[in-house]
Amino acid sequence: VQLQASGGGLVQAGGSLRLSCAASGVTFANYGMAWFRQASGKEREFVARSSWSPGNLYYGDSVKGRFTISRDNAKNTAYLQMNNLKPEDTAVYYCAADGSPRSYGSTIYLPRRYAYWGQGTQVTVSS
Repeated sequence: VQLQASGGGLVQAGGSLRLSCAASGVTFANYGMAWFRQASGKEREFVARSSWSPGNLYYGDSVKGRFTISRDNAKNTAYLQMNNLKPEDTAVYYCAADGSPRSYGSTIYLPRRYAYWGQGTQVTVSS
């Protein structure tokens, strides 16, 4: 399984970015996908998740109402639309996939749940 994240960059506060995560080596539609971020010197933080079952979306408290996760199963790609960006959103953003298909559980907010990770893409928000 390979995940390739892209779309990061430098943006001013209040701006928008869209991250993409292209997956290969899995039946993408059967896997939950998530985004995490890690700021310098901090722990990896849950951002959003799109479960394999349609319509089940989850967000971290700090991004609710500003970020939207989506997926295109035909393109094997997950997206993270980030609006109204703030300087505190500055971090390396990682996409991640469940370790097994059609999985449930209460650990969706924890990095250890996810077996596959992309390489990370830097998002920098200037004030």
